Amino acid sequence: MKRGVIFDLDGVLVSTDELHYRAWKELADREGIPFDREVNHRLRGVGRMESLEIILERAPRPYTDDQRRALAAAKNERYRELLASLTPSDLLPGAAEIVEKLRRRGIRTAVASSSRNAPTILERTGLAGRFDAVVDGGDITRTKPDPEIFLLAARRMGLAPAECVVVEDAPAGIEAARRAGMAYYGIGSPRSLPGVERVAPSLAEVDVVDLVAGA
Repeated sequence: MKRGVIFDLDGVLVSTDELHYRAWKELADREGIPFDREVNHRLRGVGRMESLEIILERAPRPYTDDQRRALAAAKNERYRELLASLTPSDLLPGAAEIVEKLRRRGIRTAVASSSRNAPTILERTGLAGRFDAVVDGGDITRTKPDPEIFLLAARRMGLAPAECVVVEDAPAGIEAARRAGMAYYGIGSPRSLPGVERVAPSLAEVDVVDLVAGA
């Protein structure tokens, strides 16, 4: 049995996809860059600067490094404004319940999100203080699929990688878990997470015993 569960945040515990989409869409429209939900799908599980690079693939003009940093900062400022609308009702099905079930069983829990806004999201949704460890984008230098974020979460829980299972909704996160030497469980569909044997549509359909079995 695994002793720790590491949750990705967005798309697993809470959905801020629409807020990200709105913030990126507003930015792209101002810059005259074509941007739609198909492009937005490629941004799942990807850090802010990497997401910007994907968006700029369609840009009609080049951008300097300073301009890129300014664009990323503007997007984040708008996104943080939109975060003010988050409430506990924005938690995805089963999120609060599964965290509580794990805690009652003595299983350690962590959140590992590439977003620097993770603490704000946890606070707004009522999840702050309910995890043994939180790792966000400000704690790491390499984003998923690099395993750094999950390895750091394991260390902060006082566990070895082999003692942990990762819950992820993005292929980049699943690959990061593999590289970290951790078990993993997918949230989504088999089509969106090819090659992942254990998949559920949401945390509401995840059996805690099966989750920590860590196959």
